[in-house]
Amino acid sequence: MPTQIDGIAYSNMLKRAAINLQNHAGEINDLNVFPIPDGDTGDNMLLTLMGGVDALKDEKVSLAEVSRNVANGMLFSARGNSGVILSQFFDGIAAGFSETEIADSRQLTKAFRMGVKHAYNAVMKPTEGTILTVARDATEFASTKKDESAEEFFGSFIEEGKRSLDRTPDLLPMLKKAGVVDSGAAGLICIVEGMFSALDGDKNYDYTQLNTMQSANGSSEIDLDAFNEDSVLEFGYCTELLVRLQNAKTDIENFDVSVITDFLQTLGDSIAAFKTGSIVKIHVHTKTPDKVLAFCQQYGEFLKLKIENMTLQHNSTMSDENKDSDSESTERKPYAVVAVACGEGIQQTFREIGADVIVEGGQSMNPSSEDFLKAFDKVNADTIFVFPNNSNVILAAKQAAQLYKKADVRIINSKTIGDGYAALTMTDGELTNPDEVEEIFNAGMENVITAEVSQCVRDADMQDVQVHKGDYIGFVGKNILSAEPDRKAATITMCDRIDWSLHDICILINGVDSTAEEAEEIKKHIEEKHGIEVYCVEGKQEIYSYILIAE
Repeated sequence: MPTQIDGIAYSNMLKRAAINLQNHAGEINDLNVFPIPDGDTGDNMLLTLMGGVDALKDEKVSLAEVSRNVANGMLFSARGNSGVILSQFFDGIAAGFSETEIADSRQLTKAFRMGVKHAYNAVMKPTEGTILTVARDATEFASTKKDESAEEFFGSFIEEGKRSLDRTPDLLPMLKKAGVVDSGAAGLICIVEGMFSALDGDKNYDYTQLNTMQSANGSSEIDLDAFNEDSVLEFGYCTELLVRLQNAKTDIENFDVSVITDFLQTLGDSIAAFKTGSIVKIHVHTKTPDKVLAFCQQYGEFLKLKIENMTLQHNSTMSDENKDSDSESTERKPYAVVAVACGEGIQQTFREIGADVIVEGGQSMNPSSEDFLKAFDKVNADTIFVFPNNSNVILAAKQAAQLYKKADVRIINSKTIGDGYAALTMTDGELTNPDEVEEIFNAGMENVITAEVSQCVRDADMQDVQVHKGDYIGFVGKNILSAEPDRKAATITMCDRIDWSLHDICILINGVDSTAEEAEEIKKHIEEKHGIEVYCVEGKQEIYSYILIAE
């Protein structure tokens, strides 16, 4: 076992961590508090981690460079609260390794403590009994052992991490009630166990599983015939660079990234650039990527390049009837709206009430920070309002907003589809002052109720309500209002237990496992018993048989 780790060892550790997490992602998904099929923590953490693995290079480089490449890759791939926190944890580790070629237990302690700090800073109101607590407890325990080897550091981290994981139900009553430990914390332990397993020196480890993951995680094949000998380059090239600043070419510490962004504005649009240590990440749409490369090479050398013909991508997309209908705006607007939604009917409804671009996603399929960045590129506006419409999507949206420099991006704190729907129905097209628009959006979400019906995947004792596998439960937030073997009965019971006194309109959205006929019966019941006007929408969403919005 090694006493120190270098860049090559760290690369192998991350690959082994990804394989271990993939093998246990399903188990981590199942640690969701609610017994419905919406657990996605394992998937979110895996996709986030794979962003870092995909950024690894085969050639031998320093630990500082490898860890920074990993952190940057995870930053863009982060999805879900657990994924964003994980990306920030590894961003802190990279900061701790910023001047390190080879790390012993002292450097590991410094890096992991920095990781804990960055992870806590990612959350406005940190909650104990989560991945944050376990990362902190395990790091502090490992640091007090004063071990000399990397093996001993990781062994100590895992030892205390597992004890801390077992304590999470004592810190979060909802975990104890559900009889589970925190899923994000369990994912972290799984990752570190994978890293630890790579320290055994086995150079012949089978990475076939990892290669499969990378292929599945990659982009789909583009039809090259979509740009032929007579085509015209209409949309330019999507150009992304990772540049390592060089001491021989510039003053790295005082380098101002605005030097690059100012130049890029003369060549294209959809510009995003940020500097982390000595690495500059750049994104621009331009018809002359050669000029971008030449300019940037004045200050450093390229770690990674990606130049894609957007006209080819556009033509391929237009020929695929299954692609979304959102297109890039050419006319600058005072503000635009990006909304997260899943289900064909829900997405179309959001377009009809004012969303300019839809980001595919929601519960169990959280979009990444990079998904948001691509959506921001599609709208051409001074201010971009983002509706995450899911509490587990807000952190990724905020992380993307911090990275995007071309517009004023404002995250509306919409935690449900109902929040987003109610806010957007308040849209006033005559307003141009972004503060006034934001105020109206926030006011529109007041007193909105979003209730949902889904089927249980396990037996559970929830809030003194015994639910059984196969039952349908109706709930608002984490408050269970009904539990019945019959879907329609569970939905009607839920509706009868809602306080309608402050509401006069209801939007009833049925999913893929329910029918329009059944929805009409539920609508009739609500109108006759509660005197509420009901509108039905065929949402075609997964997981939730019905989503009910009371305004």
